[in-house]
Amino acid sequence: MHTNKLEKPISDLTFAEKSLLFAELSMIAYSAEKIAYRQTRPLGFSTIEYYDKDGAQAYRIQNNTDIVIACRGTEPGEFNDIKADLKAMPVIAETISRVHKGFKSEVDELWPDILEDLKDKKNKGKKIWFCGHSLGAAMATIMASRCHLYPEIDPVQELYTYGSPRVGWPTYVKSLCVTHHRWVNNNDIVTTVPLAIMGYNHHGEKHYLNAWGNVRSPSGWQLFKDKMRGMWKGIKQGKIDSFSDHSINLYVEYLANYRNGKENEQI
Repeated sequence: MHTNKLEKPISDLTFAEKSLLFAELSMIAYSAEKIAYRQTRPLGFSTIEYYDKDGAQAYRIQNNTDIVIACRGTEPGEFNDIKADLKAMPVIAETISRVHKGFKSEVDELWPDILEDLKDKKNKGKKIWFCGHSLGAAMATIMASRCHLYPEIDPVQELYTYGSPRVGWPTYVKSLCVTHHRWVNNNDIVTTVPLAIMGYNHHGEKHYLNAWGNVRSPSGWQLFKDKMRGMWKGIKQGKIDSFSDHSINLYVEYLANYRNGKENEQI
């Protein structure tokens, strides 16, 4: 882990520190329960609960001041995850407009148990955060969007996602009452699906990692050149850049450099 033990509430961290912390928690969400417990303790979290129902999975990770819901992303060997990704049919959302059927189905499996824990009076006053990678990013987005429907739950502080697919139709996306920081690593292919032509939009403020893993805000011709550069780098390394860029490990590595003020050498 690149994150030091939390000595203060998450809300007191810098944006770079939060971006790295939530990337690491999104990575930990892929771990087995016992391993996840050992991984979160050094970060300063005292409680962890694993939600697992019909292949949909997430963790509640908390301490005295904060609760983080970290949703697990797509695992290639899990048929339920792959099936959820493929169910791209838009269906009526819990809030407004339409959302991706597969992503909503995953959330529906876990939401009753997560909602019950968020409503628990023992958690009153703790700040709530959501994060996730890939399918987990989509799940975290939908969950965070539902919280404002329950006045007994404290407002969600922020949502951090990594390699997130598009989740819903424009009206749905515009209705989301949560601050969302959406990280995209260069040619990460998952961030391009479902296709915009199908009516799907992204939500949140986009933060871009370029072909060197550095935080940049290119647009137009600069963005095109950077994506081509990333593809060429991948070819030289024997990789398909669109797929390798989706790795949560790369997000963590690059965001650790960002937090530490170090950039990868551009050669």
